[in-house]
Amino acid sequence: MAVDLLLGLQWGDEGKGKIVDVLTKNYDIIARFQGGPNAGHTLEFDGIKHVLHTIPSGIFHKGAINIVGNGVVIDPVIFQKELDNLHKFNLDIKSILLISRKAHLILPTHRLLDAASEAAKGKAKIGSTLKGIGPTYMDKTGRNGMRVGDLEFSDWKEKYRNLADKHEAMIGFYDVDIQYDLQELEADFFKAVEKLKELTFIDSEEYLFKAQKEGKKILAEGAQGSLLDIDFGTYPFVTSSNTTAAGACTGLGVAPNQIGEVKGIFKAYTTRVGSGPFPTELFDADGEIMGRVGNEFGATTGRARRCGWLDLVALKYAVQINGVTELMMMKGDVLSGFKKLKVCTAYNYKGETITHFPYNIEPESVTPIYTEMDGWAEDLTKMSTASQLPAALNTYIDFLEKELEVPIKIVSVGPDRKQTIYR
Repeated sequence: MAVDLLLGLQWGDEGKGKIVDVLTKNYDIIARFQGGPNAGHTLEFDGIKHVLHTIPSGIFHKGAINIVGNGVVIDPVIFQKELDNLHKFNLDIKSILLISRKAHLILPTHRLLDAASEAAKGKAKIGSTLKGIGPTYMDKTGRNGMRVGDLEFSDWKEKYRNLADKHEAMIGFYDVDIQYDLQELEADFFKAVEKLKELTFIDSEEYLFKAQKEGKKILAEGAQGSLLDIDFGTYPFVTSSNTTAAGACTGLGVAPNQIGEVKGIFKAYTTRVGSGPFPTELFDADGEIMGRVGNEFGATTGRARRCGWLDLVALKYAVQINGVTELMMMKGDVLSGFKKLKVCTAYNYKGETITHFPYNIEPESVTPIYTEMDGWAEDLTKMSTASQLPAALNTYIDFLEKELEVPIKIVSVGPDRKQTIYR
């Protein structure tokens, strides 16, 4: 059986959690393949709003196995809080949540290093969530990291001590005033590690290989968005992992020829959290309305998201590098009430009109070129079928499909799993 992928196509926050939750009924296994607790996937169902950070978004569906893959970095303290928040749902966590032995661990000193590094950058800071993600991936690629599988050996605390001591020396190098009590942080960490050790650890690549041979249906779930990919995103204002389709192969051990459908998620407009270039960003009343109506605040950090019109140049780029086979448009309901909508269809790049995503999209290089379209006034949140959608919205969708050359199969008209329209 092929492995299907679900990816965000913008700067994250596209609504992946909701769509995984909606689609899980069609799959036996949901596998997260990259990122860490800097991600926040918000799910709403039965009057309940729940935010997940590391645990895959299929956790609430009976019969689904959820895997945290080797490409993920895990903070045991945050992970334990996630598990505590799931107690009220009476889930058999040990049997439905499996952890790859090759997943790396975020140490308390990784978070301290993150804070020290960001403070040292001053005005040039990248907008890190300060969860220790970057330093953990640095240790991974530097071949110094600790992995989940290390916890099964008696010398894991010795490995921890050596790495933590190295980190403390590095914190001193930054010469910034970072106040911390490492003993207190370590007490929480060691306690959380003991809880983590109660879960089921697996060799996830072998588990998934066998599952495929048995005909199990697998959905690989990404975090963040394609424009935050360490290689193909708006570097250096990116995350520290590969958020694109290729990341599913390295983050789960799935062969490229085993990838099936690539489902891409995007908002009907664009948002971004933290620093970095954003060609279509709005600083007027339209941007304020998008943020307020769309409740655009980070699920992990609570930070207000920057808002702007849909950027088709960037979206086409994401579709291209991921090999997207079908699209899902989120938050169409947020655009209700705008008399006119704008879509960026090209860039003025250093005086030249281009339709591809260039190396540099800083304001001094790029000015968006817009196509204007009619908006719609109807409230979409109570609609349940494609036939109910207003004509102007259908025109908007048709335009996007023509430009992107990929069908839009789902239109989300609200945060609840029931507010999902299939086309």
